[in-house]
Amino acid sequence: MEDIVRKDLVIVGGGPAGLAAALYASRSLLDAVTLEQEAVGGQVILTNEVDNYPAVPHTDGYSLVEAMRQQAEDLGASIVMERVSDISVDSKATSFRVTTSDGAYDARTVILAGGATPRRAGFEGEERFAGHGVSYCATCDGMFYRGKRVFVVGGGNSACEEALFLTRFASEVILIVRKDHLRAQASVARQIEENPKVSVRYQTSIASVDGGELLSSVTFKDTSTGAMHTERSDEGSFGIFVFVGRVPASSLVQKLADLDETGHVITDERMATRTPGLFAAGDVRSKFLRQIVTAASDGAVAATSVAAYLGQPVEG
Repeated sequence: MEDIVRKDLVIVGGGPAGLAAALYASRSLLDAVTLEQEAVGGQVILTNEVDNYPAVPHTDGYSLVEAMRQQAEDLGASIVMERVSDISVDSKATSFRVTTSDGAYDARTVILAGGATPRRAGFEGEERFAGHGVSYCATCDGMFYRGKRVFVVGGGNSACEEALFLTRFASEVILIVRKDHLRAQASVARQIEENPKVSVRYQTSIASVDGGELLSSVTFKDTSTGAMHTERSDEGSFGIFVFVGRVPASSLVQKLADLDETGHVITDERMATRTPGLFAAGDVRSKFLRQIVTAASDGAVAATSVAAYLGQPVEG
């Protein structure tokens, strides 16, 4: 892209929030573009089973967001693969400059819908063995642990759901939970308790891992007493999956928006930030529930708010 492209709206992120925003922006006849840096759909495409999206039972993340993408494009949405490196506002605060890997856009409004990335657990050796025994995606890497033992770090919904998925491959799944209880919803926790291939080690964390090319030892810490113990096994005979939350992709707007203590963007009910014309939607936003359906809802609200902000007719 050689010249600066001018748009009514630039949507940063092509997950469910961004795709819903693109769809609603198209229906409001906004000149908009959606920018995605890796894969349309974001983290959702790595989800093997989706059973809680209304009217679409028993699907997978890829199929769901592919349908979203197709619907948005059928309505005229423009989706471009570009990495956004900077978002700034001009001196009069009347337009935004969105700098990308291929050039730049001047936009009257911006919706940040970049989602979040997996959070590291912080144990010694985690970075060294990432991709070599330590994983953050059960759908991507579960098949490599067929007939092997796996440890799943975390006690929330994501950790429990991924642990259940891993029982398809692993001989044994062990949840490592820092607290003395699971934080998952009751129905998910019940499945954990009833699955014979899953066990839970409460008040436990991983202190360190070691090995050669692959893992061969893991040291656990008792979070109540501080006691340590190490378990050793043949190299590559087990794996560790980490699901301890996500880091919001909010760094692009940290000077333009207020962030909460976890780094999520603070908005009002219209998805507006403190900078006029800048909106946020989806998992990057500070809110109570982060699900595909709430991300899509955020995107719809954000695009409708943009239309109202720009003085365009709002679809009823």
